[in-house]
Amino acid sequence: MGYLKFDKTLLINLEESLRREILRTNRSGAYHSTTIVDCNTRKYHGLLVIPVPQLDNDNHVLLSSLDETVIQHEAEFNLGVHQYPNYHFSPNGHKYVRQFEFDSIPRTIYRVGGVILSKEKVFTQFENRILIKYTLLDAHSPTVLRFKPFLAFRNVNTLTRENSVANRNYTEIENGIKTCMYAGYPDLHMQFSKPVKFVYQPDWYHDIEYSKEMERGFPFKEDLYVPGYFETEIKKGESVYFSGGDTFITPSLIAEEYEKESQTRTPRTSFYNCLKNSAQQFYYRPTENDAYLLAGYPWFKVRARDLFISMPGCTLSIDDPVRFEKIMTTATPAIRNFINENKLDAVIQEIDLPDILLWAIWAMQQYAKNQGIKKGEEQYGSLIMEIISYIRENKHPYLKLEDNGLLYAKGKEKAITWINSTENGVPIVPRSGYIVEFNALWYNALKFAAELALLKGLDDENRMLEELAAKTGASFVDTFVSGLGYLFDYIDGNYVDWSVRPNMLLAISLDYSPLSRSQKREALNVATRELLTPKGIRSLSPKSEGYHPYYVGTQRERDLAYHQGAAYPWLLGIYLQAYIRIYQYSGVSFVERMLIGLDEEMNTHCIGTLSELFDGNPPFQSRGAISFAMNVSAILDVLKLLESYNLNS
Repeated sequence: MGYLKFDKTLLINLEESLRREILRTNRSGAYHSTTIVDCNTRKYHGLLVIPVPQLDNDNHVLLSSLDETVIQHEAEFNLGVHQYPNYHFSPNGHKYVRQFEFDSIPRTIYRVGGVILSKEKVFTQFENRILIKYTLLDAHSPTVLRFKPFLAFRNVNTLTRENSVANRNYTEIENGIKTCMYAGYPDLHMQFSKPVKFVYQPDWYHDIEYSKEMERGFPFKEDLYVPGYFETEIKKGESVYFSGGDTFITPSLIAEEYEKESQTRTPRTSFYNCLKNSAQQFYYRPTENDAYLLAGYPWFKVRARDLFISMPGCTLSIDDPVRFEKIMTTATPAIRNFINENKLDAVIQEIDLPDILLWAIWAMQQYAKNQGIKKGEEQYGSLIMEIISYIRENKHPYLKLEDNGLLYAKGKEKAITWINSTENGVPIVPRSGYIVEFNALWYNALKFAAELALLKGLDDENRMLEELAAKTGASFVDTFVSGLGYLFDYIDGNYVDWSVRPNMLLAISLDYSPLSRSQKREALNVATRELLTPKGIRSLSPKSEGYHPYYVGTQRERDLAYHQGAAYPWLLGIYLQAYIRIYQYSGVSFVERMLIGLDEEMNTHCIGTLSELFDGNPPFQSRGAISFAMNVSAILDVLKLLESYNLNS
């Protein structure tokens, strides 16, 4: 059996198959996503979901789904699946599915009597276009395929209902039609590789339900508009191609475009290949001159912290330093605009948060490790020095460099760290004062900047940075080492947060740490006992007050649980790097065993990628966004590190 392959037994069991989703993306932020039986369970699902900049900054579902019907001897067999009230599914197309596999492209095999039909889907990289290839593998009688498009034309965050405003007009184009339901939207072009008959039969399908939205406590019912259906004959061995896009395509080129696109896909034949493919899905190029990383799918945008944390793993760890350089070429002016108090970048969100510049230095440090310190200094040395000076001179609105060398940040009224869930705008976990990961990153940044200064022969600069780093390091140990084997999470005046949280792991995993080897080992041991799970590192120890391991319920309930025990794979990446840093070669086998739990995730939730978070207690159910850049990146970093150890063993 292939790495990502599912048989009839699982596919016809909707409790299992509806839990498994697929995701295909392009470079503009558009995507196709649904379940492995093509039944949409989220309002974010759709066959063609694209950005519509003239309307807003969000994606929009144009084509929700395309129901296929096999017709033989006037008997109709509908392959579609939709959920209606009272857990009623109609049609029941899943009962005809015999196999689903996801190697380089998703492929579904249907069997209806003597008819065996293959369906393969490709989302084009540089256009907003879904391409579907239907191949009649076997049939003993004349066969007709009918295609019924379900249209939404709505923002991914909303749902639609039957209304009198929707435009029902359409225009015939070569081998298909184009239509647009509402003003401001682009036309949806639905075309085939061969001539088809379109039958205009407008209708609304009411109360289609999305079970994932129901679970999350959001509105979950909508009406979808069907303008009619397409029909065409198909012969045994013949392939018919469908194109759904926001631009016209010459029908004779559809098959060629499909084959060209399918050849560029990374085969998902291993854990690494799945993560590599997933990393590439986060690449975002709204214009030819810009390059970013999206934080995740289906609802995240470009967030500064996620961007810098994810860049090394999503580029360097898959041997693509050019991609790193392109993203940094876009990010560099955004950083300089911020530190020079110019207009903030319109795409990179939250660049003003206090740890962003520290993570940016960390990302550039990873580039220097990967490409050589000399090249790293040539590319980014001046920017790093600008950032260090900006922080040292106390110009950052949310950071203050104290006389003891530590950074102080105010976070009681505004969420300023990655633990950023809020209630009524107020941080649920108001981390404020001396924050452990901020100061671990600061110490690391000072030491790395001193290394660059020494390389450039800037002796005075090197001496100043080393002296400040020494002061910071001594204060870090005095402030955060608890005496109980772990590090305090944050300290604000006389208030000491005694919670055991994973943020202390950065002080172990970073290249430069103020901690002694024994202090690192003790903190790692506490994390192992209290925070480690097979799917990630808990955001809070079960022994700490407020532990809430299950990310379920209403939005408020989930916000309260978001950072109070949920487990995160990106933190596991930091933990495993810390483990290797302490135990070296003797820790390799443990790290490899720990990755098995995430390898298993390639076949669940959104197959071939890692979701945003997991419950902190068994069975460690995946939750949140279906694909999350920081998680994918961190595990790719670990795989790259393991590769270097195995090569040198």
